[in-house]
Amino acid sequence: MNPQRIGRVRWVICALLFFATTINYIDRAVLGVLKPALEKELGWTQVDYGWIVTAFQITYAVGYVAAGKLFDHIGVRVGYILSVSLWSVAAMAHALVRSVFGFCVARGGLGLAEGGNFPAAVKTVAEWFPKEERAFATGLFNAGSNIGAVACPLVVPWLAARWGWQAAFIVTGAIGFAWVVLWAICYRRPQEHPWVSPAELAHIQKDPPDPQVKVPWLVLLRHPQTWAFVVGMAASSPVWWFYIYWIPDFLNKQYHLKLTQSSLPLITIFLVADVGGIAGGWLSSHLIKRGWTVNAARKTTLLVCSLCVVPVFLTPLVGNLWVSVALVALAASAHCGFAANLFTLVSDTAPRKAVSSIVGIGGMAGAIAGMFSAQLIGRVLHFTNNNYFVPFALASVVYLAALGIMHALTPRLEPMKLE
Repeated sequence: MNPQRIGRVRWVICALLFFATTINYIDRAVLGVLKPALEKELGWTQVDYGWIVTAFQITYAVGYVAAGKLFDHIGVRVGYILSVSLWSVAAMAHALVRSVFGFCVARGGLGLAEGGNFPAAVKTVAEWFPKEERAFATGLFNAGSNIGAVACPLVVPWLAARWGWQAAFIVTGAIGFAWVVLWAICYRRPQEHPWVSPAELAHIQKDPPDPQVKVPWLVLLRHPQTWAFVVGMAASSPVWWFYIYWIPDFLNKQYHLKLTQSSLPLITIFLVADVGGIAGGWLSSHLIKRGWTVNAARKTTLLVCSLCVVPVFLTPLVGNLWVSVALVALAASAHCGFAANLFTLVSDTAPRKAVSSIVGIGGMAGAIAGMFSAQLIGRVLHFTNNNYFVPFALASVVYLAALGIMHALTPRLEPMKLE
């Protein structure tokens, strides 16, 4: 069916998800971009920084799983408004603190509220898109994470140089309130939305309806589909946190780049990652349209992405700035393609009513893994005098290991059989 004839309102909703994810990542990435400058001004060690990152991860885990369950009850319209409003306040609060403890508190508030973004976004995609379009839609909105990571090194050094690091937190944090107004105006469920044509609504609802049941967490945890997602998130999320929080520091330590000099390499990394996220979502959706099974299409794409990450272990060994940037960009791109398909596995196998809950469980697992990862990285760097080989080596192998376990848990990627 021609998309021009059936309508495009679902892509407007996807665009709103994209901008929410962009703002989400701008607010969390500001700290990583400012880390070299704050380290000098405030006297942080790598261990101190590890604790600040850990504070975010702890509350992000709680926020992720709590938001997943909450949004399954109150819906994504109200849930998203609450989440974005609260994380915008927390992002701006960073400007008021100077101690390690103060930053831990501010990061904790940010993590708790930001945990709502992905459960809400994935649930929205499940409500607004048929299965054949979900991976592509997920790749599109998840590309916002890279645009946010691109915007940060582009804008934050300029703000910090002109008005101080506090202004960087205030200005970037305030952006979320503009998005809240747009979401409140534009979002309704498909069947209630005045802009949706009957043809587009039929397209959105073309898949068989899900059973109308309430699904407690304990029931979800009995299913291997839930654990496959948990494994994928626990393995891949810490690697992405590593790119967000430590790559600016790696460039500073390895190549002596100052705050403004790191902008172009960071922009390059996350722009390439953006392409990878969209391409990964497009690939599996394209394979399904060509007649591949969902199982074969998703896992083939996950394998391709996992293999593309492997060369990243060479990053601290090559000794050339732009070769290092290319290796990290390839790995970050592959991560985003992996993530687009990983999130889509939930909507492939779970009823819509349980999607946010499962994404919340997996997000909590990823955040807890990221918490331990932050402690490990901080201590490894502290005791090896900023030698980044171990973090990059671990990042290169975890995707393949996770995919192997995921396939063992769900060899056919069948829908959950709920009683």
